[in-house]
Amino acid sequence: MINNKNRRGQVCLSAVVAVLITLIWAALPNTVLADEIPTRVAVQAFVKADQGELNLVMRVPMDALVEAQFPLRGEIGYVIFSQAIGAMESAANSEILQGIQLFEGELLLQSPTLEAVRIAFPSDRSFVNYESALSNVYSAPIPDSQDLYYKQGFLDIHATYRIESPESRFSIDARLGGLGLETTTILRYILQDGSERTFSFIGNPGLVYMDPRWYQAVFNFIVLGFDHILEGTDHLLFLFCLLIPLRRISALIPVITSFTVAHSLTLIASALGWVPSSIWFPSLIETLIALSIVYMACENILGVKQQHRWLVTFAFGLIHGFGFSFLLTESMQFAGSHLVMSLLAFNVGVELGQVLVVLIAVPIVHLLFRFALPEKAGVILLSAIVGHWAWHWMQERWLNLAAYDLSLPTFGADFMIGLLQWCALLLLAAAVLWAMNALFSKYFSSEDDSASSSKSAGKLDLKG
Repeated sequence: MINNKNRRGQVCLSAVVAVLITLIWAALPNTVLADEIPTRVAVQAFVKADQGELNLVMRVPMDALVEAQFPLRGEIGYVIFSQAIGAMESAANSEILQGIQLFEGELLLQSPTLEAVRIAFPSDRSFVNYESALSNVYSAPIPDSQDLYYKQGFLDIHATYRIESPESRFSIDARLGGLGLETTTILRYILQDGSERTFSFIGNPGLVYMDPRWYQAVFNFIVLGFDHILEGTDHLLFLFCLLIPLRRISALIPVITSFTVAHSLTLIASALGWVPSSIWFPSLIETLIALSIVYMACENILGVKQQHRWLVTFAFGLIHGFGFSFLLTESMQFAGSHLVMSLLAFNVGVELGQVLVVLIAVPIVHLLFRFALPEKAGVILLSAIVGHWAWHWMQERWLNLAAYDLSLPTFGADFMIGLLQWCALLLLAAAVLWAMNALFSKYFSSEDDSASSSKSAGKLDLKG
């Protein structure tokens, strides 16, 4: 019996040791691979359509090609250029071209032809334009007498795809995010008239239309605006603060309309370039957005004056519009030649997202106050929770803002142009505010008249 127990114990111990060894062995390749993957990778690419073929010229850092087996010499690991052609072609096909899909209209372009590959020194500056980049790929290879550590060079490639017409519309799905922990791709598309359209994206952006049709741009920007409002927690909390005490449609119409008109003004102004270029400006706007939530929460707790709330909402809507614009400014590169339509489509997407939030949140809050919390206590409790959350955001963002150098601007031509733009924006906002005040004055007076008439009717019914 004792021997059997000892044997069972030895078997269990052996099994545990075997499992541990297996787990450690399985984890080691991942650890090594994680150490080899560079933190930041910058990829440069040109796309140009010629008669019968689409040209792709790319430059990728060699340290991002972790599977490539370049022939090396010496203890340091200098590349043997005369023997590296096979490794270069293998890396270009398996690690670069395999992650790229190019489309002519809706047709996926198959089987790219690798025309040329070349290793370049980190000091090489040939990728400033398409012609010099293409010429560099076909220049003479580096002699073996030159020393280049294999993780410091670039791999330049030229590949072609068969196409039907250079006048077609092309798109690209560049799945190069795995080359580094953060992969930035600078893609320049050369149009038929010789002009250049530049795209900059991080990771895998999905399908990018290099020359989109108007409906493609409109759809993409509607989705972008819709996603932005739903992913922006601070914008959602601001809307939630607006509707906590005002859940009737008649009360929400002027507030939501005021917020929509205000952020549309600053969103359009930002698209026109009427935004300070100072690096601290986004941090200032983010701080003010958090402040807007805190203020609205405090107003809910202390008491809301419905006829004046749309004024406060208009002021904060101007600030939130700048917040929307930061994403829009980065995304306008995907609009092609449809800048105005894309701007309007983004705004439509934002409004659709707002409508969805209101349609979902109003019934939930209404049911909460009806079955779980008294209305007054519920307004105070929910507003306090949201305000507490936003207060911590405001503190963190204020510390970030205070870290910038907020010195006075230099008075010059640029300062005067910016000042004139801000004055024009303020005059436009004032004109819109005046028109909305006239409209809402009639709206609220009609609301008061209907309320008084209903009260009078109630009294007559009681007397009767």
